[in-house]
Amino acid sequence: MRLTTKGRFAVTAMIDVALNDGKGPVTLAGISERQKISLSYLEQLFGKLRRSDLVESVRGPGGGYRVARGLADISVAQIIQAVDEPMDATQCGGLENCHDDQRCMTHELWSNLNQCIQNYLVRVTLASLVEAQQKKGAATSVVCDRRVKSDKAPVAPA
Repeated sequence: MRLTTKGRFAVTAMIDVALNDGKGPVTLAGISERQKISLSYLEQLFGKLRRSDLVESVRGPGGGYRVARGLADISVAQIIQAVDEPMDATQCGGLENCHDDQRCMTHELWSNLNQCIQNYLVRVTLASLVEAQQKKGAATSVVCDRRVKSDKAPVAPA
């Protein structure tokens, strides 16, 4: 399983919008400049984010994008799913036909990993990511929180 730039950039861009939302609608050109993401790529991502009701567009002079609902109501899983990012560690895409049209011996392992990742990303909210960035005072970079519980399972940012 691999999270591509599509999912990474979508999450980064959503954090940028949320961090800068207090100044009015955020332009894609501004996000592009701050996050070093292609403007045309952002246009594609924001079309999908808008259709998923994660952002709303504001037209006219001073227009741009803003978060469409409360930051605590938006999970990283929703952002990634909105941009059609596959989150699947199985070789067969969950169809159980990965070994000569039969379920492979490790299918359950990868399927369980998918569920663990999904459960984690559902718990991580845009609000928690914004709060972590504000505490760091770094509005231009998003850093992975690598804290772990005693059982070594990743935990959501505080």
